[in-house]
Amino acid sequence: MTTMTQTSARFREFKMPDVGEGLTEAEILKWFVQPGDTVTDGQVVCEVETAKAAVELPIPFDGVVHELRFGEGTTVDVGQVIITVDVAPGTPEEAAPAPAASAAPAAPAAPASDEPKGRTPVLVGYGVAESSTKRRPRKGAAPEAAAVAAAVQAELNGHGAPAAPEPEAPVTRPLAKPPVRKLAKDLGVDLASVVPTGKDGIITREDVHAAAAPAEAAAPAPVPAAEPVTAEPSAAPAPSASARETRIPIKGVRKAIAQAMVGSAFTAPHVTEFVTVDVTRTMKLVAELKEDKDMAGVRVNPLLIIAKALLVAIKRNPGVNAAWDEANQEIVQKHYVNLGIAAATPRGLIVPNIKDAHDKTLPQLAEALGELVATARDGKTSPAAMAGGTVTITNVGVFGVDTGTPILNPGESAILAVGAIKLQPWVHKGKVKPRQVTTLALSFDHRLVDGELGSKVLADVAAILEQPKRLITWA
Repeated sequence: MTTMTQTSARFREFKMPDVGEGLTEAEILKWFVQPGDTVTDGQVVCEVETAKAAVELPIPFDGVVHELRFGEGTTVDVGQVIITVDVAPGTPEEAAPAPAASAAPAAPAAPASDEPKGRTPVLVGYGVAESSTKRRPRKGAAPEAAAVAAAVQAELNGHGAPAAPEPEAPVTRPLAKPPVRKLAKDLGVDLASVVPTGKDGIITREDVHAAAAPAEAAAPAPVPAAEPVTAEPSAAPAPSASARETRIPIKGVRKAIAQAMVGSAFTAPHVTEFVTVDVTRTMKLVAELKEDKDMAGVRVNPLLIIAKALLVAIKRNPGVNAAWDEANQEIVQKHYVNLGIAAATPRGLIVPNIKDAHDKTLPQLAEALGELVATARDGKTSPAAMAGGTVTITNVGVFGVDTGTPILNPGESAILAVGAIKLQPWVHKGKVKPRQVTTLALSFDHRLVDGELGSKVLADVAAILEQPKRLITWA
């Protein structure tokens, strides 16, 4: 790994960047280039998955790929070199062919430092000769140089004939969204072999499943293609129909969720309060808003009214919108609300947030909610969209669940869980009638929110959902 320090004038290193806010590692999902490929400034070279999102990384300079330091499926720390690029291909070959093994007087300039003792081979086909050799047959190299390179490659590969580790022409990259690429990787499907049916030739999840189905039918108990990447077959047997258990590596979003939840649960003292409320009038309001011309083009649902109700409750009880600063022993009062919405996606549960939700009108809030959900389902949520949240709503009711005891997002003070809305017998105006009823659960950090404040917030949300006209008088 010392090659780059000795030939830094020619080879440039691209390190794993922090594509989020304070992330420490990322997993390489897919390489889009191979050694020998030409790259240009801004060209995407790989896709990585952080603890927050799948991100494509562009290279910041031109050149020819020299080395890929890590394989697909490898988790790499931020700051580690992942790829090296030859930014001046052909320069040493043109400067050093004459004084191959002779003394240095004929070549006193840069080549002396470029080839000090020969480079340690890292990839097959990129060996070292004492004289300058040609790593890739480009730009019409001399026959002697090509022969020497072929001999070195053959020796390193352990074969009698020279190997050709690089493709003659770059492979066309299949078009697919990050969640689809992840699915293909999990199922062991090569996207290059999948027939796309989506618009503009984009591969869909259905295409991947269709490609995986014939392989499964042909081989009753195959070893998944993804297994050999991370472990030897003997060390981690592939799951089969008769297997009693399956082991799944903890990484990416799942790893981040686990760390965040453990940190939150054992750092912030949680208190959860519950209230069951008649939301019949809210459901009528939702139906009316769907017919309102001012709401045309946006999605209107109960979550929109619940989000607005929580924002109004926070306005009436601003102390709930805060954070605990352990280092400085301060309570940080937030004068803005970045409203998080928990979303289930193919990559797991994520919580993007609507920035400055407190300033948005109802149509603006509806539009922001629609964009947030659509982006999350497409797997395009950026790390910035998930940073800086202040309070969160999690809608467990979509799964038919009555309610739960949600765990706080780290750095936030409260999270509201919304249960399923069901038709139930309810005492209304002195008579038992069928009404639309739901249960709300508010978890809060008891260091900053005491029982009185938490109860007021939850009671305000319930009161608005029971009588939505309060949105007009309280907002």
